[in-house]
Amino acid sequence: MTMQKSDYIWFNGDFVPWDDAKIHVMSHVLHYGSSVFEGIRAYSTPKGPAVFRLDAHVHRLFTSTKIARMPIPFTEAEIAKAILDTVAKNRHQACYIRPLVFRGYDMIGVDPRSCPVEVIVATIEWGRYLGAEAIEQGVDVGVSSWRRMAPDTFTSMAKIGGQYINSQFVSIEAKRHGYTEGIALDIYGYVSEGSGENLFLVQDGVLFTPPLGNSILAGITRQCVMTLANELGHEVREHIIPREWLYIADELFFTGTAAEISPIRSVDGMPVGAGKRGPITKALQEQFFGLTSGELEDRHGWLTLVGAEE
Repeated sequence: MTMQKSDYIWFNGDFVPWDDAKIHVMSHVLHYGSSVFEGIRAYSTPKGPAVFRLDAHVHRLFTSTKIARMPIPFTEAEIAKAILDTVAKNRHQACYIRPLVFRGYDMIGVDPRSCPVEVIVATIEWGRYLGAEAIEQGVDVGVSSWRRMAPDTFTSMAKIGGQYINSQFVSIEAKRHGYTEGIALDIYGYVSEGSGENLFLVQDGVLFTPPLGNSILAGITRQCVMTLANELGHEVREHIIPREWLYIADELFFTGTAAEISPIRSVDGMPVGAGKRGPITKALQEQFFGLTSGELEDRHGWLTLVGAEE
């Protein structure tokens, strides 16, 4: 899907027209993948556009920059305000938000520390990541031949741009084989996550999700789903998941800012449960989308209204 331009991008503290937001081709980030990013959504609500889990996303952005040894020249409060201001400046009612911190232009070489740290916030209108029909019908996935990174090779808890080459391999292979998405295993052969999503398995009414030690990102939507599942009376366990458990699960679903809550209807050509969205997945979706749309009370304070501070 071709990206639709918005009017402005927030670039190092100033708004610049979309087509003028440029960097030098010798910038460190282009050669070595030295960037950190976040994916955030703003939803349309009866009170106006609202950003979902703004503070949590901004905080994770800063923890990623700390892990990447990339000192960001703004505070968390300044970045949060930049995000709200960019949504408002582009007059979005709902959008996807991409804050990006990257190493700019100074020198060539692996050591990035002499290169300036730059920051942008871009917003675009973007629909369902895995397709509009995926929310109800589910998606077909395959277990990838590509493994997630081993401990002490990369940092799975940081959203570092260069690391997403691994995700690209998983995604490309999945689509080459006719699947919508892939599931990657960790270095030990246990289930990790999708190319850009966390994963939940439902068995006998209990939800299971791989722990952080299985080379997964500490997903913010993942955390929200765990909270909502508990409220619905379901036990949630962070548990090591062997590959074969995927084939006998009652339900499977992906979570993530882009994927939201997307059911999985088959793995490696084998149907999951009845081969369609399961009842627990549906109940979680109803809670999640009820909260993000403003139809249900924001009982956890997960929404930040755009322009509310004014």
